[in-house]
This record gives sequence, C-alpha cells and structure tokens, in this order.
Amino acid sequence: MKAFDRRAIPIEAVETRWQAPDGLAIRRIDWPGTSRAGQGPRGSVLFMPGRGDAYEKYLEVLDHWHRQGWHVTASDWRGQAGSGRLGFDEVTGHVDDFAVWIDDLAAFWADWKASTPGPHVLVGHSMGGHLVLRALAERRVDPVALVLSAPMLGFRPRYVPDAFLDWLARRLAALGDRRRPAWKWSEKPGVPPEDRIELLTFDRDRYADELWWRGARPEIVMGPASWGWLASALASARLLQGPGMLEAIETPVLLLAASEDRLVEFGAIERAAHRLPRAQLRRFGAEARHEILREADPVRDTAIAAIDDFLDRMAPAAA
Repeated sequence: MKAFDRRAIPIEAVETRWQAPDGLAIRRIDWPGTSRAGQGPRGSVLFMPGRGDAYEKYLEVLDHWHRQGWHVTASDWRGQAGSGRLGFDEVTGHVDDFAVWIDDLAAFWADWKASTPGPHVLVGHSMGGHLVLRALAERRVDPVALVLSAPMLGFRPRYVPDAFLDWLARRLAALGDRRRPAWKWSEKPGVPPEDRIELLTFDRDRYADELWWRGARPEIVMGPASWGWLASALASARLLQGPGMLEAIETPVLLLAASEDRLVEFGAIERAAHRLPRAQLRRFGAEARHEILREADPVRDTAIAAIDDFLDRMAPAAA
C-alpha cells in the first residue's frame, strides 16, 4: 500500500466550519464513512486534540481509522489552531473557563451524532483527553467507548505541589491580565524551543511534519498558555478529582500513557484508571514521550493496535 502522506489533506477528507451556538465558526475535518464488503460503515470516531494542537498533526492516525471503515471527524477547540484566539495576541492559548469548551463539545457532539452512523466513539489527546472525560463525567456526551491518549489529569513537574500551583495560578491570574502568557516560549519569538521535541516524541520525522504544517498554515501556530488557562485547567482537574466523579462513569475507557511523560502526570492517569469502573490502562515506559499516537513506529503501532482491539470489543459494528 502507498505510504501515507502526512503533509497533505487526504483526498477523502473534507475541511469545513461548524457554527457554535453563539455563532463562532469552529474548524473541523471529516472523512465520510465507507461501507465495508457486504456491510455498512463501521461507526463514527470523533477525535479532539490537545492544548496548542491542530488536527493536521493527527492525519495519519485519523486516516487509519477511516481505512478501518469508520466515519472520522476531528475538530479544533475554540480559540485554537484555525479557530481564532481568545487572548490578546496570535500565539498565547487562553480560555476563561474550561466550561466554555465543555459547552462547545456538548453542542458539537449532539449535531455530529445525529448526522453520522453509530456506534459513536470519542477520542481525546492530552488536554482533549481531560475535556472529553469531564464532558462524559458531567453527562454532556454519551459515547459507547472513550479512548484517552496521555490525558491531562495531573501536571508535571511534580516538585511543585498542586495546591501551591493552584493558589499561584489564581493569584497571578487575578493580579493582571488573565490572558498574558504563563511561561516564556523561546529565545526567538514565534520559534518553538529547540528542545521541544524531547517533550513530545522520539520520532523526528513526525515532529518535522508538525513544523512543516506550522509553516504551511501559520494560523495554527500556538505557543504558551495564559495564566487564565492555567488557573482554569487546575480548577477543572480539581473538579474531576472530586469524590464520585469518575466512579459514576459506566462507559468503557481505554487510557494510553507513558510513565516517563514530562508534560502530564502518569500517577494521576493511573489513579483515574483505578477509579473508573470499566477502565483499561495501556502503559508505556521510557520508550514513549507525550504524543503516543505520533511516536516512533514500535510504540505507535502498539498503541493503535490496542485501540483497534478495544473498539472491536467495546464498540462492535452495528448489525
């Protein structure tokens, strides 16, 4: 089979805009479902990316699911990638409250589910994993199965206690403009730090693809988060950690995580897996960094096989 071109939108995919209830246009991409031999479409997968992400980074895995027979959709979060900004500049990621994104996801899910074949599956990476899990816990979405890739359920580095970080973020957000960046991007404005790859993936070619897309589509470039984003992220994490929040989720959940992840806390993911009634945790070690679905082939292929197996068991094709 011809190698997948990670630097081109597949001919089967269609990029459009979805209008949120308040009128904001949010970018999306869809691969229409294909019928398998003698059968209907496999079902539908909605993928939600992480903080500062764009769906262009995940074309390879999205196309894999499409070729499995799924109808595949991915969307920006409001204020990210090609869906504008909520801060006062073009690169700082800001949101006043994660609840804004939960409301968007709930509305998008309702529209998308009504127009696509079941069973319906939800997949989230990093911040996207946090948000889709929270939306499920709040009963705003109802997938038959949930897949979380390195979900942002706790933060690194761990030498800063969560309680202190929470206090500091709220304090600094309140003292000035909540939209100002919470950390420095790099010595060269607009250029990612040279060691950024060491946080994300061992695969230099896939990392180079992201930089290529940033050059080809500069509107998707995002740098640091704001103090407002950080305060809201910590508040949302505290909400998810509340008593009974995860225990009430009956949906099957697959969590993929790397124990040496330097962006999100593996321990928080492991604790969530124990609390979720129908969770499975696929742990990777030092061979994987944060972007498991964009890792070197041995890790990436193992992760995708685990997802395929999970969905075959927990979200079988409709009869």
